[in-house]
Amino acid sequence: KAPRGTAERQWMAARLKRCVVRRRDGPEQHGVAASCLRELRDKACGVLAIDKAREPITLVLAEDGTIVDDDDYFLCLPSNTKFVALAKDEKWSSKSLDRGTSWLSESVDEVDSAAERWKQLARQLKDDLSNIILMSEGDLQVLIDVPRSDLAEELAQSETKIQVLQDTLQQVLDRREEERQSRQLLQLYLEALKTEDSILRKIAEPEAAPKKEMDVVDTGTSSTDTSATTALSDQILAALKEKPAPELCLDSQDLELVLKEDAAALASALGWDKQKAGALQEACEQELSKRLKQVQTLHSLRSTSKGKKTLPWGDWPSAKRKK
Repeated sequence: KAPRGTAERQWMAARLKRCVVRRRDGPEQHGVAASCLRELRDKACGVLAIDKAREPITLVLAEDGTIVDDDDYFLCLPSNTKFVALAKDEKWSSKSLDRGTSWLSESVDEVDSAAERWKQLARQLKDDLSNIILMSEGDLQVLIDVPRSDLAEELAQSETKIQVLQDTLQQVLDRREEERQSRQLLQLYLEALKTEDSILRKIAEPEAAPKKEMDVVDTGTSSTDTSATTALSDQILAALKEKPAPELCLDSQDLELVLKEDAAALASALGWDKQKAGALQEACEQELSKRLKQVQTLHSLRSTSKGKKTLPWGDWPSAKRKK
């Protein structure tokens, strides 16, 4: 039998959950072990040197900003879950995500030629292949169109592996197009249901006395008012206006810009009503969240793969490239 003190320590260790905590804008991460949320908050305040005047802190998941304030939920989380500690009056933002979009925050110099553009994109893939998920459809197409030999030389890989890479890029494009078409079909179906329901209601309504027409008051707030300013580029606005399911064609950096826009200003710039602009921002938020979760899943798989510091090129599935 183990000594009583040893057994007690083992029992205590079994109750502790390993967690990773950091501040909202701080790069440093600290590993702590806690048996409950209160203990985790106390330890987080200590290791992160949070001033007592800024307590109580709020713990949110670094992955998506979910507030964790229930002990049962905390106990259900896996070990090494990452938390962001928010002091009083602080709010979580997508910028709090670790590593997933770190390359997005870097300033990208404007380039004058397509040749420089594809090399810039290739360097992003050289750093981390999971950046494919965060790219726009235009960027994906640029890399697909690059001659295989040139891309192989830039990435220091064989042409066989570059063929696998370009097939993967094409697969990502194809999936986004399939998703766009599915959304359009669903939208058409829902609109048809609304039209049919409206016709049936009119048929079922008994004849009634004509209703008095109400005067329409001009409030002077037209949905096409473009007086509000927006920080979005003309290229992004054009994509939002003209593209079906525009959130699928934008890169993750552009999606973040759309989310930061005021809904009223966005509606004004697009000539839409506020409700439609809000629905667009919600779709952009969902698409960005989905991409970031995919990136984080790949990072998690990579971190658990022994002896592999980067996503293995040879593990990307090969597919017949569609023309």
